[in-house]
Amino acid sequence: MNFKHLRYFLTVAQEGSISRASDKLHLTPQTISGQLKLLENELGTPLFKKRGRNLKLTKAGQHALNYAEEIFMLGDELQQSLQDPNQRKIQRFKIGIADVLPKLITYHLLQPALKITDSTRLVCEEGPLPSLLADLATQKLDLVLADRPLDASFHIRGYNHLLGECGLSFFATRGDAERYRDNFPHSLEGAPMLMPSPETERGIGLSRWFERQKIRPDIQVECADTALIEAFGLSGAGIFCAPSVIEEQMTRQYGVEVIGRMDDIRERFYAISLERRVSHPGVLAVCNAARMALFEEDEPITPQPVALNYLPPDPADID
Repeated sequence: MNFKHLRYFLTVAQEGSISRASDKLHLTPQTISGQLKLLENELGTPLFKKRGRNLKLTKAGQHALNYAEEIFMLGDELQQSLQDPNQRKIQRFKIGIADVLPKLITYHLLQPALKITDSTRLVCEEGPLPSLLADLATQKLDLVLADRPLDASFHIRGYNHLLGECGLSFFATRGDAERYRDNFPHSLEGAPMLMPSPETERGIGLSRWFERQKIRPDIQVECADTALIEAFGLSGAGIFCAPSVIEEQMTRQYGVEVIGRMDDIRERFYAISLERRVSHPGVLAVCNAARMALFEEDEPITPQPVALNYLPPDPADID
């Protein structure tokens, strides 16, 4: 493989068009177009498809981009290490974070990974769980943090690590907390509520809990982003929930107060990794420290396999 062609491919992918890539590389568009065609012939599959005046990566192109970024990142590190032999090699720990996870929980889960070595660098990517698992399957990520386990619907072979579980606490600003604290949870009848989206694990659980309690809150906001829900809650827009394990920090840091607690719904937190990544020091640090510190479990965890078959796609088979 000609790495010059690979560099052109990476630049076009980053810029989104051959014309912008030609300006950056100081080459003619015809030169770059011809070199890309040679690379596609070498790999045996198209890497781009046209979308208007721009280019969009095919699935094979996205697959190739993951490798190209890694190749040139390692090349840059090689150059730096030769210029300064005493420079420590940076160990990147690439983590995907499901966008429904509370930020305080995420911080506590990831903090142990910073203490592995002085040269560890956390690379965090937040997004929907299916997208993160796709990146995990192609080894673009080392670990995914989620509020639900990997199951057969994702078609990926991997390991679920249950980091811990806890109940939920209901929070509000001081005036509202005093108003709704008495006769909890029945005081929530008609109360302004900030609800997680119904497709989230917490949203599903809360909706069922309200039905069992025969309570009908006045839902003001529905949102999958927990940070946005908390922002509405801090402004006094309504009552919101968060995991009880961060209750003390929520009240201290944000000045909200607890209305009540419920253990009928258990909020669970998972780390998901590929089978061959189980021994990764960052994965082990996150999993074991989370259980023994954040969730106060006594034993380090044993990863549980998901018995699914997954093979990374052959680029020749990708449209």
